Amino acid sequence: MERLRSSLLHANISTALDKQLESIQALQARRKDEIVSTANRPRHGAPRCQDERVVLALAAALRELCLATRKVRTELWCAFQMTLPK
Repeated sequence: MERLRSSLLHANISTALDKQLESIQALQARRKDEIVSTANRPRHGAPRCQDERVVLALAAALRELCLATRKVRTELWCAFQMTLPK
């Protein structure tokens, strides 16, 4: 889009893209934590308190990714609108 406009896009667009990338990486890390937690859990009636914390962290990371993705979609739509010929 920058090439189509022959100028740089607004800084908010790159900031939103960076935030989405950070959210994706955070979600991947929480997912790895969940897999490790599940693999290391004993099979006999162990307390699930630790597992619940891991799942809640995963859910929070997913929520952040949803918010970041929504913002990126809006920013990119705005950028696209600015690149269209008038």
